[in-house]
Amino acid sequence: MRYIGRERRIHQVFVTRNTEYHVRRNQCVGVRDARTGEWMQGHLALRSRVSGGLTFLAAGGVRASDGTPSVGESLFFVASGRDLVTSPIVRIERPVRDIVEQYED
Repeated sequence: MRYIGRERRIHQVFVTRNTEYHVRRNQCVGVRDARTGEWMQGHLALRSRVSGGLTFLAAGGVRASDGTPSVGESLFFVASGRDLVTSPIVRIERPVRDIVEQYED
């Protein structure tokens, strides 16, 4: 049986081709290299808020979406006065407890 109510879990991992963006309540709390699993300490996304998702259209346009980005969209962060756009999301996961315990507060 699948739960139909409001999503209560607060952690998500947005996986792009090369990077995992670990997010707690729309704030990036960790960035890891998807191939090596190494945490990236100085990444611009750290402590930044996810502002939404962007879809790059074949005709050259860009479509923005509010709320939680989905697979195929790029994450959009406003970070320290600079914008950060990732490569497209290939999957969205839930982190295991051991990983959550590694997040910086």
